[in-house]
Amino acid sequence: MSYLPIDAKTRRLRFDWRLYIPKSVTVILQEGYRFADFRADAVAGLTVAIVALPLAMAIAIASGTTPDKGLITAVIAGFLISALGGSRFQIGGPTGAFIVVVYGVITKFGFDGLVLATLMAGAMLIIAGLLRFGDWIKYIPEPVVTGFTAGIAVIIFTSQIKDLLGLTTEAVPAEFVAKVETYWAARDTLALPAIAVAAGALATIIVLRKYVPKAPGFLIAVVGGALAVTLLQLPVETIGSKFGGVPSTLPAPSFPSFTLERLGELLPSAFTIAFLAGVESLLSAMVADGMTGRRHRSNCELVAQGTANIASGLFGGVCATGAIARTATNIRAGGRTPVAGMLHAVIILACMIGLGPLMSFVPLASLAAVLVIVAWNMSEQERFRHLMGGPVGDRIVLLATFLLTVLVDLTVAIEVGIVMASLIFMHRMAETTAFEKGVALQDEDKDDLSGEARPAYRARRELPKGVEVFELHGPLFFGAASRLNDAFEAAFPPPKAFILRFRDVPMVDVSGVGALNRFVKRCETHDVAIILTELQPRAQEVLTRMGTMMFKNVKRAASYAEALEHAQERAHPPSVKAVS
Repeated sequence: MSYLPIDAKTRRLRFDWRLYIPKSVTVILQEGYRFADFRADAVAGLTVAIVALPLAMAIAIASGTTPDKGLITAVIAGFLISALGGSRFQIGGPTGAFIVVVYGVITKFGFDGLVLATLMAGAMLIIAGLLRFGDWIKYIPEPVVTGFTAGIAVIIFTSQIKDLLGLTTEAVPAEFVAKVETYWAARDTLALPAIAVAAGALATIIVLRKYVPKAPGFLIAVVGGALAVTLLQLPVETIGSKFGGVPSTLPAPSFPSFTLERLGELLPSAFTIAFLAGVESLLSAMVADGMTGRRHRSNCELVAQGTANIASGLFGGVCATGAIARTATNIRAGGRTPVAGMLHAVIILACMIGLGPLMSFVPLASLAAVLVIVAWNMSEQERFRHLMGGPVGDRIVLLATFLLTVLVDLTVAIEVGIVMASLIFMHRMAETTAFEKGVALQDEDKDDLSGEARPAYRARRELPKGVEVFELHGPLFFGAASRLNDAFEAAFPPPKAFILRFRDVPMVDVSGVGALNRFVKRCETHDVAIILTELQPRAQEVLTRMGTMMFKNVKRAASYAEALEHAQERAHPPSVKAVS
């Protein structure tokens, strides 16, 4: 089956439903699906399920909820992300990036609040996908992504210290500094059995990764820890002793009660969840594209992520997104189509039903060791060091996002990081344009003893009476255009003609045009002609498109000499002799 081509301009102008057909459908329609494909997908799905099973429980526990919530998310959201998504290889489920947000929401609003925030985030993702925001999420600056990811890694690690060391303490606070203070106050309650189990699990994972990289290190470490604790009767907290075990069935879907006030309170958290889900899922899809040479459809992926999060919330799960590590595992295991991700969810469901009672023996210290490895992988310490060798602006954005994530709040960190990165980007683009055009970005002091003198305007006494001249330098932003009003005030009484020289204006932005148009209207009320001269092509195009050239009192002159002639005619129109 083939699809008719559609040009880019038409795509921008109207909704194209074909962009939202899931990969699970298009792959089978275009390529077919043979038994060899199913066999490869089944092996990959089993491999990913073995990795995802302990991770789902560990992430849920670290998020402040019960392990079954993570398994429900892996089953419901994991199935739908693969079935409805725009990536051939994407594996979805709970990820470490959400631990900080989920823990904070549950602490402040309870689990019902988290479910409601997840539903809101799902709706936001669907809307974002339909509005094609997926094309823009991919351009979030790397220092921002790396900064908050590394910050989350630090928070995940610190959140596991209690179980790693077997500390006896009350509820651990969400704030980083308060958390460290709580651990320090409980330092006398260190439990050697828990430390031994955690150290054994860490060593198992690290050794297997180095010498037997294809072995399911997480699962082996967790099973090994459970056997050690059970056979040796070690006094170590387990899933059973803390949570009473894992249920063997999926709950029935239910919708939480809400009020408008509660929706308003949860809106910032929902936005953060939607942002993280969108960014991480598209990053994961891009990694998969790089590993396979395929291409994903970002907006279809966002719609699938939104649908999956809504379904996960209705079934009592937590937030979900594409998981980079699990997606890469799927590719390395030979997964060929989205069926691999769907089978991974089915296998996890089968484990819940058949092995639910056995999961109660898993020690929390082993799961904490798993999350320590997850945190180390998330820290991206090599990328962090690489960015620290970059320009000063990037380093500032990276460190600011990182520190705000750890010490303040993830939402604040993302907002500040994006704003800072945007300002730095705009400054760099303006500098680049100024450099290419040979003009200054902004007015700067210059001494009078060195450098070449700029060609001056005709002396004031040589200007025709009733004519004023103003030269603009650099990109015409709002601030530069607003200075025209100062020039108008200084020229009181108003002249007959105002010449604006644009020879050093390489570009004009919307704010600059707005300020310029307001200046033109003011001149129009005083019957002052505006003559624009030496316009560069880009600036002229913007001014024409945005209506500046449509004002009756505006004229354009190709040169300064021509502008003076027009000004002279306006200031001193030629007399008309009577005809006898």
